[in-house]
Amino acid sequence: MNDPLGAFCRHTHVTLPGSETGPLAGLSLAVKDVFHIEGHSTGAGNPDWLRTHPVAETTAPAVQRLLDAGAHIVGKTHTDELAYSLNGENVHYGTPVNPNAVGRIPGGSSSGSAAAVAGGLVDFAIGTDCGGSVRLPASYCGIFGFRPTHGRIPLDEIAPLASSFDTVGWFTRDARLLEKVGRVLLDDQSDARPPRQLLLASDAFTLAGGTVTAALQPAVTKLSQAIGPSQSVTINPEGLSEWMQLFRVLQGAEIWANHGAWIREVQPTFGPDIHKRFEWTATIQQAEVDRAREEREQVAARMDAFLGEDSVLCLPTAPGIAPLRNTPADELEVFRAQALSLLCIAGLARLPQVNLPLGTLDGCPTGISLIGPRGADRLLLKIAVSLTP
Repeated sequence: MNDPLGAFCRHTHVTLPGSETGPLAGLSLAVKDVFHIEGHSTGAGNPDWLRTHPVAETTAPAVQRLLDAGAHIVGKTHTDELAYSLNGENVHYGTPVNPNAVGRIPGGSSSGSAAAVAGGLVDFAIGTDCGGSVRLPASYCGIFGFRPTHGRIPLDEIAPLASSFDTVGWFTRDARLLEKVGRVLLDDQSDARPPRQLLLASDAFTLAGGTVTAALQPAVTKLSQAIGPSQSVTINPEGLSEWMQLFRVLQGAEIWANHGAWIREVQPTFGPDIHKRFEWTATIQQAEVDRAREEREQVAARMDAFLGEDSVLCLPTAPGIAPLRNTPADELEVFRAQALSLLCIAGLARLPQVNLPLGTLDGCPTGISLIGPRGADRLLLKIAVSLTP
């Protein structure tokens, strides 16, 4: 395979034909290397994981839906180690090239999938989104990226990260294909009702800063024209960083529950930043988790009240363009915390979110997002298509 972007795995390479008929017939698909495919190994971005896990006996239902719809798999794509990062820099397998932001990271953990789509190596790709691992690389790479309502797409036969946040997401360069893939993965052929109003998350734009806000203003105008009246709202008067801390505690506890026993037994080799994160997850106390779970439900109720059945929330996907490759770890952590403060909203509230590649800053992509009501995935896909000439 011609892979000038370093997006594809050589150690877990897979090719599979899809059905000869179906809505995705003839389209090429890349699969993040956390999805199990029968008869093949899953690497999850770490050589020790690959070494200590058996060949898959069953194909992930999400992958099978796409094969049955006619898409053909051309390879598995790189991921951050066990999907626990937003950067896309893997010490074992390298960093895929971001073709739309030269010299900058592609974002993670679905780094290879985003790079492969952005660079035109495949028609579309799937990844997973727990803390933002589809939405953020979509923003960095200037493509469409979709995180569905939590639980809408089966998570069976996928290496987990944090189960109450994990979702199956997908990337395309084209809004119509984004919707077509969504119909298959969501198993939903229904028509969506039009949105009633556009809510502008003032505190999210403030967090991203004036430069990003100015860069996204043409996109906000375009969305207002397409959707209708807009209203400015404050998502959390106490600060979005407060919600980010809730997310980190809950995600971290679930990560340790999923992987702690394996880590203690195998003592795997992780990159320095990933290693520190796993060490921290082992220290989270149950009292912290219990308190965070209660507060999460308050977040979800607040978001449900904001959105009702047919409003959508507009916010920056990321606090800026993709950081440069090899940015010092401490600088990346600051940026990561800002990004998670934006990305945690949909995750905590279990809501669907779409990244729209409508902004540029300093010659690089920067995305704008819409968050929809719970279960209103088709509504967001319909809006994305309506913005396409």
